[in-house]
Order: sequence, then structure tokens, then C-alpha cells
Amino acid sequence: MTEHDPLKNLNDKQKEAAVHFKGPLIIVAGAGSGKTKTLTQRIAYLIEHHKVAPWNILAVTFTNKAANEMKGRVKSLLAHNDSSGGEPTVGTFHSTCVKILRKNAHLMDYENSFTIYDAADQQSLMKRIMEDLHIDQKQVNPRALLSHISAAKSELIDPAQYSSMVGNYFTERVSEVYGPYQNALKLNNALDFDDLLIKTVELFKKNPEVLDYYQEKFRFICIDEYQDTNRAQYEIVKMLAEKYRNICVIGDSDQSIYSWRGADIRNILDFEKDYPDSKVVMLEQNYRSTQVILDVAHEIIVKNRKRKEKKLWTEEKGGENIQLMVANNERHEGEIIAERIRELIREYENPPYKDFVVLYRTNAQSRAIEEVFLRYGVPYKIVGGTKFYERKEVKDMVAYLRAIQNPSDSVSLLRIINTPPRKIGSRTIEILQDYGNKHGFSLFQAMDHAEDCGDLNEGKIKAVKQFAKLIGQLKKANSEFTASGVIKHAFKLSGYQEFINDGTPEGEARYENIAELISVASKYDLLEPGISLSVFLEEISLIADIDSMDEKENAVVLMTVHSAKGLEFENVFIAGLEEGIFPHSRSMIEPEELEEERRLMYVAITRAKKRLHLLYARQRTIYGETRANAPSAFIADIPEKYIATFGQPRRHLSIGTIGNKPVPVEDISPHVDVRDGDKVVHTSFGEGIVVSVEGEVATVAFKDPKVGIKRLALSVAPLIKIEQ
Repeated sequence: MTEHDPLKNLNDKQKEAAVHFKGPLIIVAGAGSGKTKTLTQRIAYLIEHHKVAPWNILAVTFTNKAANEMKGRVKSLLAHNDSSGGEPTVGTFHSTCVKILRKNAHLMDYENSFTIYDAADQQSLMKRIMEDLHIDQKQVNPRALLSHISAAKSELIDPAQYSSMVGNYFTERVSEVYGPYQNALKLNNALDFDDLLIKTVELFKKNPEVLDYYQEKFRFICIDEYQDTNRAQYEIVKMLAEKYRNICVIGDSDQSIYSWRGADIRNILDFEKDYPDSKVVMLEQNYRSTQVILDVAHEIIVKNRKRKEKKLWTEEKGGENIQLMVANNERHEGEIIAERIRELIREYENPPYKDFVVLYRTNAQSRAIEEVFLRYGVPYKIVGGTKFYERKEVKDMVAYLRAIQNPSDSVSLLRIINTPPRKIGSRTIEILQDYGNKHGFSLFQAMDHAEDCGDLNEGKIKAVKQFAKLIGQLKKANSEFTASGVIKHAFKLSGYQEFINDGTPEGEARYENIAELISVASKYDLLEPGISLSVFLEEISLIADIDSMDEKENAVVLMTVHSAKGLEFENVFIAGLEEGIFPHSRSMIEPEELEEERRLMYVAITRAKKRLHLLYARQRTIYGETRANAPSAFIADIPEKYIATFGQPRRHLSIGTIGNKPVPVEDISPHVDVRDGDKVVHTSFGEGIVVSVEGEVATVAFKDPKVGIKRLALSVAPLIKIEQ
């Protein structure tokens, strides 16, 4: 090995994957198995050993954070090699597609200055379309329509195809708005996130010479997190790899947790069918967790049918047992977590708060934990809550920037046309839009014809013209200044600076947020005017929750399990392990959804490095409803030898069955002597009749049809016999 050997520090399996040269390769990489290191060193080996030109390599992952980490690692590995000549293309699917589409926008009848619409922009556009079509937003949620359109797009289903698939009132409404929504995007010279993918597929299919160009350019393709790809991403990869077949995918079917946003686990499970000559390398050695944590994760996931068989192991044998903690309710659950964090901080000589994470299945669970942490003085941060780029003043300023770059973007124009107030009301806007629709003009183009609209008085015409002039001035500034300078001009010339600087603490906070936006934009000041703003807007439009997480902030992290993918923490708390919560109630019907819940639990467990805590509450109020749920079936899947139980004996968590369906055994106390036919009262479930008693378990039929039949452990909890 040379001093700069890119294979150093790899184990045998990692090395086997890294040295593979030509032909399809699938790396089945378990959690914490060093897949990023393997992938980056494989790229370095292609360049250094096989003399592959860096520009002939494409590496794609799912978050900007992962892409930046990969770029940094590859750059570091090649730092000594002055003759490498350039860098590989490393980015997310969306950022890669943006670059391809910007270069070839004219072939798709778009301008290369197209705007990328985020969720709020899409909703604004959809609401306008619904108004035009007289669809009541109280009956049909715009977000629901957009969600179904997104799902259709990820499956490459266009409006015409969708119209043949309608089967109920809601899908008829989706079909009704899908076409107009796409037309409106086109008129605005805008694309939504899904369009970035499907337009790339469309570009390649309609322009073989463009596809051939990128096949030649990207002769070696590496796809990270392949289990998370949807149909559109699958097609892009398949087309790019078709010519040279030098495709390497890396992923883990056990961590496929994004089916709700179109991810198709079949892509990774069927890779060897798609590429029968593929090489398969299994990465099973784990460098993150203790063996106890890995064994517990395996006990959960091994029950899934749709998976590639593997079992993770580590050289770090043993480890602390899992802490099972039982709470009375969600507030008590938060208190248990806060107390345990304090205890561990005392016991392990003040580890930082950022070493602790609380994971939950749904965002609604965070409220009670937040309240307790505030009361206890435990610093915390929520990843995936209200984020910087979703704050009103930031979105307003970004809308100005988008309008400067692309005046055809009516969603951005509508956000700022009367912010700050300019006496341009909804009636004036409606008149301009009607004129534009009649003459095929965008909203901005219609402003140039304000005097021809007929129904506008001189005052309104003047206000509209002044606004159009402002956008023109800012467009000129964009040709002279970099992104941060353009923001400063827009902030001042628009009147927004004076608008928010009202002397209140809230105004000061808003001012500071704009100052922070300028700071972020200054990172792009090395680029030329015009390009600087374009790149800045592109980058912030592609930002994900996890990219905005500040790893230096010393606070306990609160996040959903979905948000935790790819992260690791010394101490992990998984809250709300109750039937109907985790696993989610939706999974009770479809076996495939229950398998995904198991994968989600597997992901949650494998975030833990040293210590894992599982929590459930006997009673929980969520979405305004108080319920007594059974402990999660996942708890019963874990052998007792791995569990250290807090609150009650482990045996009371056993699972019974009715037919072949698992029925959780409820915890009840104190012990009560009941027989078949006895009437009883449960503090949560109400009155019922004992159907049968088998040993320590009673089957009770409750009057409340929502409760139904329950199997109850007689050794604990709130069951009272009614004397007859």
C-alpha cells in the first residue's frame, strides 16, 4: 500500500466493493457499516487506480448534507493528486436534474431561469386554480390535491393518464386540477420538485442526443440510499447507466421508510433481476452500536418478508441492556426522559446535551415533551419544526429575489405585490390576471399594459407601474451585484426594511432574520453578479430539514424517526411505543405498511451508539383524544434477556392472540379475582363482561363498541369487579 492508498482503513468487504471496476454492483450496507467511507473511497480508487476521469463519475445521494460530506471526503482523498483534473459530479437527484434542465431548458420550451416552487408556492398556485375552477377549498384540501399529484408524478403518470384512473369524487377533483396546475407552472416558467425529475425523464426520452451526451459524460454512476428511490429516479438512473452499465448502488432494504413519498423498495430488492450479472457485496460489520443494540434491532426486522437477509455484528461485544420505561401518561413520559437525561449527565461526568435524542413517530407527540423540558430547564431543539426559510419575512424576501430572477413567476409576484402595502388590492390583481389570461401574458407582462386594462383608475395604474419599475431596478441591481448586495437593495428599495423595523422585539427579530439571510447569501459572493443570485436561490430551494440542523448547538434533539435517518447519538429515547402510534394505526390494515413500520423501528433503534431507552404510556392524549393503548407489539418482539424494565415486571407485556391476529395484553391492577360472566369496570374502557379467564389473562367484552374485546393481564392495573 502506498502512503495515499484510498483503500486504507477498509475492512475486507468494504475493500471488495471499493475495488470493483466495471459492471453493475450492489452494496447492501447495514446501518452504521461505513457505507459513505466505502463509496467515497471507491470513487477515489476509480480515479487513482483505474484512471477514470473525475468528470466521468456521477455520485447521487438524497440530502445536501450527505452530498457535501461526500464531496469533502473525496476531495480530501484526492488532495495529494494534482493530476486528477477536476472533481466528480456529486449531488442530490434534484440538484443534478436542475443542472441538466438549466442547460437544456430550451428543448423543453422553458427558459433556463425557471423558478423551483416549494410547498408554499405550490399551495398558492393550487388555491388560485381551485378558485378559477370553483372548487370549494373547505371540501377539498389543496395540500391533499398536491400530495396526490406528487404521487402521480413520482410514478410518471401525466394528467392525461391520470384522468383514466379516477374512481371517486376526490380523484375526479385531482384530475380536474392536475392539467391546469401543470399549465400554470408552465406559464410561470416554474417547476415543482417532482417536475425536476419527470422533466429530466421526458428530456432524455424525447432527445436521444441529450441522453447520449450524459451517458458519455457519466460513464460511472454511484447511487447512495438506493432503497429510497422512486419510479422517476429509477428511470433516470436506468437510462443513464444503459450504455456503459457501470452502475453502483448502495443501500439497505431494512431502512426503506419513505414509501409515503414515493420510494419503492422493489428498486433495491429487484436490482439483481434488472442486472443479472451484478456483483453483490454485503456490509454487515457495524461501527456504531453495541452488539446488544444490534441484536435487538435484528429481532425486530427479521420478521419482515421483503428484505435482503443479513445480520449486523460488531467487534464491540455486549453493551448495556435496553431500558424499558413505563409512563402513566404523555406528561409523565416527558418527565421520565428529562430525569433520565439528568441522571446520565451526573453518572457520565457531564456529557453534552446534544448526545441525547428523543425520537417519536408523529410530530404531535413533541408538545408534551417540549413542555416538560421547558419546565425542567433541559435545552432542546426540534429538527423539522418551523425552520428559518419558512419564516414569513424570509419567504417574503426570497419571493422578491425570485421575481427579480424570473418575473414570469406569478406566485412570487403575488406574495410581494402588496408587501409592504402599495394600495394594490385583490381587485386590481384580479383585473391584471384576467387581462393576462385573455392575451396570453404572465402577470408581470400584464403590468406593462395596466393602462389598457380598462377597469383600473389612475391611482391603481400608477401603483402597478411603480411596482413594475421597482422589479426592473432590482433586475438591474442583479446584473451589477452579487446575491448579498441584491438582497440589501431589495430590502431597502422595496420599503420592506422600514416596514418591519417598527421598534418592537418582534420587528427586531424579523430584521435579524433578514440579516441572517444576507449572511447566508454572502457565501455566494465569489460568483459573478447574476449567477450568484441564481445559485443562491437554487441552493436554498433544495434545502431539507436535516441540512439545517446545527450540530454544534448543545441541546437535546427532538425529531421524528423519519428525520433521524442517517444520524447517530450516544443516547436514544424512543417515545410513544404503543399500538396505534408506533406502529401507526394505518399499518393495522395493510401488511406492507406494517413491514414499513418495522423498518422505521429498526432505523430508530440503530441510531443508538451506547444506550437505548424505549418508552410507552398507559394513557395518552393526542389530537385532543385520551386513549389507553396497548404497548407496541415491537416491545414484545424483544427477548427478555436484552431488557432492563422500569416500572413493572417484563412478563406483563406479553402478547395474546385471537385467531391469527396479535392482541395486545393490557396492564391492569390491582389483582382482582374474576370469573366468566362477571361484570367489571375498567377506568379507561368503562363497563364490560368477562368472556373467559385463562390463567392470569381475562378476555373482556366492553360496552363501548370503540373499545370492543380486550385481553387483560389480571396481575396489574385498573379493573374493578361490579358486585351483582
